Amino acid sequence: MGIFSFKGGVKPASHKAESTALPIAEAPLAARYVVPLHQSIGGTPRPCVAVGDAVLRGQRIGEADGWISAAVHAPTSGTVVAIEDAPMPHPSGLPALAVVIEADGRDAWIERQPADPAALGPDGVRAYLQQSGVVGLGGAVFPSHAKLSAGKAGALDELVINGAECEPYITCDDLLMRERAEGIVAGTALFRDLLKPKRVLIGIEDNKPEAIAAMQAAVAKAGEDFAVVAVPTRYPTGGAKELIRVLTGKEVPAAQRSTDQGVQCFNVATAYTAWRAVAFGEPVTSRLVTVTGNVGSARNWDVRIGTPIAEVMALAAPRPDTDGVVMGGPMMGVMLPDTAAPVVKATNCLIAHSPALFPPKPAEMPCIRCGECARACPHQLQPFELYWWSRAKNFGKAQEYALFDCIECGCCNFVCPSHIPLVSYFRFAKSEIWAREKEKAAAEAAKTRFEFKQLRDEREKAEKAERLAKAAARQAEKTAPAATASERPAPAAPGADVTTSATVAAPSPAADGNGDAEAAKKAAIAAALERARAQRASAVPRNTDGLSPARQAEIAAIDARRESATPATAPTPVASAAPVPADATTDEEAAKKAAIAAAMARARAQRAAAKPRNTDNLTPAQQAAVAAIDQRRESTGLASPAGATGTAAAPLSTDPHAAPASSPPPADADRTSTP
Repeated sequence: MGIFSFKGGVKPASHKAESTALPIAEAPLAARYVVPLHQSIGGTPRPCVAVGDAVLRGQRIGEADGWISAAVHAPTSGTVVAIEDAPMPHPSGLPALAVVIEADGRDAWIERQPADPAALGPDGVRAYLQQSGVVGLGGAVFPSHAKLSAGKAGALDELVINGAECEPYITCDDLLMRERAEGIVAGTALFRDLLKPKRVLIGIEDNKPEAIAAMQAAVAKAGEDFAVVAVPTRYPTGGAKELIRVLTGKEVPAAQRSTDQGVQCFNVATAYTAWRAVAFGEPVTSRLVTVTGNVGSARNWDVRIGTPIAEVMALAAPRPDTDGVVMGGPMMGVMLPDTAAPVVKATNCLIAHSPALFPPKPAEMPCIRCGECARACPHQLQPFELYWWSRAKNFGKAQEYALFDCIECGCCNFVCPSHIPLVSYFRFAKSEIWAREKEKAAAEAAKTRFEFKQLRDEREKAEKAERLAKAAARQAEKTAPAATASERPAPAAPGADVTTSATVAAPSPAADGNGDAEAAKKAAIAAALERARAQRASAVPRNTDGLSPARQAEIAAIDARRESATPATAPTPVASAAPVPADATTDEEAAKKAAIAAAMARARAQRAAAKPRNTDNLTPAQQAAVAAIDQRRESTGLASPAGATGTAAAPLSTDPHAAPASSPPPADADRTSTP
């Protein structure tokens, strides 16, 4: 078949022979395993065990959180001693939640039951792989079950199995294909049955002849029509989009997925673990790790997930001048800040770092805009432009130059004559943009919640007003018969004023249930007034025989005011049960005047009984002021004819220690004392 090419790429020294001389070995059991719950793209699995629980190898200890997530399993049998934050194999060194298991040395498995894909069906197989923790082991760790659907394009044209393994030093896929090719072919057949592509392509770089031969033999033995294709050795051929371009000639745009072009790609290790999960009921509890670099014995080890990296490095006998550990390859790997971090599903290679093996880079120099980075970029970007905008923190401009199309392969770093760490600038710009987008999303969410709260408050107010209107309408319907009956004359109680037996007919509300709320309110008020009048009419007459004539007149005036009082919102009476006397208003005014006169008479009598004010010690001017005040009070009717001024305001005192003139004298003060 034809082989295509892609633009850019570099050819660094491979350094693969050091770790391929020995076969795969199984790492010994560790005393303690730290299993991070978040080991793949997507949601963080939830712990489903508790401290003190006994677990077996393969037992689920973390439940998948959503569709884009995968379960996590115990790497050996033992006891859960902690569920806590622990260091992660990440350049930041930040901790994350992990399940800590104390191994019991038995390494006992759960009861393993193989699955029947035909009985489960496609959806059942995908769910089974999710619960088995199968993710992409080529480095991306994307949950594999989510990729096992044809996508928008429907049936796929090609299924690509990635065995290129292009980055220097890494050989775990090479050894896997050499020694376990039959399992890879069986896993590829499982993916083929789920996706139903027109053809299956297995791409392997031509610097792995043993792996190519082993895969061709396994395909022939299984009787499959898979095409094992040797592709040119050039970094980064192992990238999914680059390998798809080489094998199919299709170029996947940055804003699309490969399934939109009718292609899907999986790593060879992913296919192998999927087959083990289905055929033997074995969840992902270990992976192959290349241990190489500045060590005495480079090799590929089958390492349990959660094994401390320091213990894995000790298996290869690092040399004394080792000054760190790189996880991944030299092009895209990261220096680990803490070797106590555990092995995770993304750990495909551990390189012992030393100044002799990786000499420190020269000091960064200014960019000369030579364009070498642009020629090496496999995604046809302009890294020197991205560098300028990222360094200037003009992230909007960096996005215009397709910053997020960068796969951080490191080709630009490799060829830059100014030794600029371009990928570090790009990572910084991406992290800043993600942080700002997160803040923006949080602000938008807060705005949405606020607007929803306003709409909810307005809706509740409208619903409350509607309920009140309906309740008022129902009340008006109930009181309408009573208001009609009140138009008939009511019998007056013995001794009651004829006006107290008058009834007022309430206006009827609108005929429908949604009548005017104001009319209903007025009807209710009228009905209440009518009931009050009826109660007063039926009450026992007040006994006022023992009161003075002035007090009787005052009580009569109050009764008259109560009878005639009507709120401003009350409706105008429509019908009266008894005639109202024409002189009712005159009698009421006379009663009011009589009550006022009686009150003034009592006040005069009280003032007349008070002792006269002693004004002998006042100055002539003060005496004249007091006389003028008394005269004004007398002329307005507030003083007694005898001229008593016991309640008159005291004149202004010239004594600075005197009390304020407006202050009333104490209750026990001598009224004859000088003001």
